Amino acid sequence: MTATTGTLVQAAGTVGTAAAGPPPLEFVAGGPAAHPFVTVVVPALNEARYIEACLASLVKQWPAAACEIIGMDGGSTDDTVALVAAFAARHPAPDFPSIRALPNPQRIQSAAVNLAARLAAPRATILIRADAHAHYPAGFIRRCVGDLLRTGATSVVVPMANRSQPGRGLQRAIAVAQSSRLGNGGSAHRARPRSGFVDHGHHAAFDRAFFLSVGGYDESFTHNEDAELDHRAQLAGGRVWMCAEEPVTYFPRQRLTALARQYFRHGAGRARTLLKHRLKPRPRQMAPVAALGLCLGGLLALPILPVASLLALAYPLGCFAWGAGQALAQRDPWMLAAGPALVTMHLSWAAGFLRSVVARGRPTTPIAIPAPVPHAVPEEGPKAVPAPARTRGEAMVRQQQTAA
Repeated sequence: MTATTGTLVQAAGTVGTAAAGPPPLEFVAGGPAAHPFVTVVVPALNEARYIEACLASLVKQWPAAACEIIGMDGGSTDDTVALVAAFAARHPAPDFPSIRALPNPQRIQSAAVNLAARLAAPRATILIRADAHAHYPAGFIRRCVGDLLRTGATSVVVPMANRSQPGRGLQRAIAVAQSSRLGNGGSAHRARPRSGFVDHGHHAAFDRAFFLSVGGYDESFTHNEDAELDHRAQLAGGRVWMCAEEPVTYFPRQRLTALARQYFRHGAGRARTLLKHRLKPRPRQMAPVAALGLCLGGLLALPILPVASLLALAYPLGCFAWGAGQALAQRDPWMLAAGPALVTMHLSWAAGFLRSVVARGRPTTPIAIPAPVPHAVPEEGPKAVPAPARTRGEAMVRQQQTAA
């Protein structure tokens, strides 16, 4: 006897299980035919430094006959696409999953995942979202798919472990800042999470049919599209499971300027999510805004009340002192940069948040949102054909595939 959720089959009696501990389902009986078909989506834009290591960490995680990997390239000007093609040539099917790179005309990752969800193999029932900036543990796909089936969830999220590449001192300091409670505010997927149902986390796996039925990501979001989808999915009856056993290794930005741009967009995206769904911000989300207000207030008070303006220095000095403490504790002078990294993250996030509030949640560059795709996914079979293109981007990809 089995119970089903969307297109996924699971053992009866496990729907809604919230306790951590039971191992994931093992897909061994019957060989590859017993495995759900998995489509792994890797959005990428100028990821030549990371893409091969990312693919190498994914390519052996699921039976080749039941898996495909799609790199969705947003118009890279480096060697990203060539590296994907070379990697695919070194790892050909049928010994390895089908690996291909497709263009993502809208460039952003929300559009990349949506497009891949539509262009995936018709028999694909599970969608895995992978970040080119990340490295995935050997049991990642097996655990995520198992938890998706075992718990009755419609999506699975995972923790993020921030790490640096060898010889990248500033990146190491940024990773430490992002991993700290000061840097992440206790966010569930960054601070010591536990397995169970949650409101939000770093996206890993989806029931493809459910993902498509709610319209996928809102493509007007360049950042925070994951939190916006989680909220909308739960309104539609979806459930999000945190798989704490398979943390993803994430490589942060290597420069403070890039970090500032990233966090500005994160802040803007968070504000847009709150405004779109009329949600109240949490105290930890308002802390960076308060820090920015304190700094700006101190600067404005400087000509009038110099002594009072010194209070504004308490925030940055506190961050710098924390970084100095990390440098002493780890005996690593690069950790002195962790303080400036904190300030960069906080103030950039707050600036983006306020910018979006002032703009009343309007995106900086409007992007057309494609119409939702029907819930049903075509059944596997010799007559199954891809669904018709629904956006200009899909039409372009279909045209290129036909020409090939």
